[in-house]
Amino acid sequence: MLIANAVLPDGTKRHIDVKGGRIAALLSASAGVPARGDVLDLAGTLLLPPLVDGHIHLDKTLLGLPWVPNQAPGSRVADRIEAERKVRAARTVPEAETGANLVRQVVASGTLHMRSHVDIDNQLGLRNLHEVLKIRERFQGLVTIQIVAFPQSGILRSPGTADLLDAAIAEGADLVGGLDPVGIDGDLDGHLDSVFGVAERRNVGVDIHLHDGGEGGIAQLLAIAERTAASGLTGSVAVSHAFALGSVDTDMATRTADVLAKAGVAIMSHGPGAAAIPPLALLRERGVEVFGGSDNIRDAWSPFGNGDMLERAMTIGYRANFRHDHELEFAFDMVTGAAARVLGIEGYGLAAGAAADFVAIEAGSVAEAVATRPRRKYVIKNGRVVAKDGVFAA
Repeated sequence: MLIANAVLPDGTKRHIDVKGGRIAALLSASAGVPARGDVLDLAGTLLLPPLVDGHIHLDKTLLGLPWVPNQAPGSRVADRIEAERKVRAARTVPEAETGANLVRQVVASGTLHMRSHVDIDNQLGLRNLHEVLKIRERFQGLVTIQIVAFPQSGILRSPGTADLLDAAIAEGADLVGGLDPVGIDGDLDGHLDSVFGVAERRNVGVDIHLHDGGEGGIAQLLAIAERTAASGLTGSVAVSHAFALGSVDTDMATRTADVLAKAGVAIMSHGPGAAAIPPLALLRERGVEVFGGSDNIRDAWSPFGNGDMLERAMTIGYRANFRHDHELEFAFDMVTGAAARVLGIEGYGLAAGAAADFVAIEAGSVAEAVATRPRRKYVIKNGRVVAKDGVFAA
């Protein structure tokens, strides 16, 4: 396949020679279109690397089902956990089906790699893991799905969950997760002992949800960084949300960022609507890898979301008050290159030898694409069109 007359993010126009599902060469477009049998002429359309969702919940979504009103009685995480248990118990359609609905939708928007957190607790056991494993197998070769064994109900307050997390890794999960060691479990060391114990024993990475704010949240971030360094997991640990970084003064946030950077702890933000957003630019300036995710999509936690990571980049930019092109490009990197680095995606990018995975979009620049979020003209996986004009076609 030859992709002709593509405008790359740096503004140059190229022909892209694709062989064996990979980029064989980036050719100058000044000499015209080479004579080839299979040519996709983009006629100056912007060609981007595929979008990456660093934080999604495939097992939670209710996409494709009749509308389910949000039932959480309050705004606390614990309230939402209990409300979700009721919605979960009333389900009549398996998670593998609703999750597949979401996968088709996100692929149509250009996402070809994702990290999905999957609920593990003493009520569910490993059922949701098995459902998401079905999704991963069903869409193998089309989208990369990395799975985090996530203790949504806590670990210590949900007896038996620590062993289930270990079992989840043995059965196919890729990372071990955690949730508000103090706010949910009330035991910082006990919670982290369980999480990092599994990580070290199974030689996997860690991704911890941390909603707790203020100095208490900062103390937990510092403890996670200390555990990361002590366990030799530098570069393999992420903290999702980390609202505390946005709820303390700049000096404390800066000192914490330096500790996180030294330990190689990445921070995920989805551009929260109500909670304090971490100081993204400050974190990056201090050397912290900052990446993006969609989080909840049409589920018991939130009625919003559609899995479009270009729209998520806009949301992140809006919440962070990004206005200049270089800031919008930063938001775009959070849902492309930075997320790919955190997930360890090999062969990612627009260079010879990389996977022939692309998103073609009608925009004049990356900044314009983030600000306007046009419909995706083409989504290409391994040199094959899998979505066209926003419609899944794989």
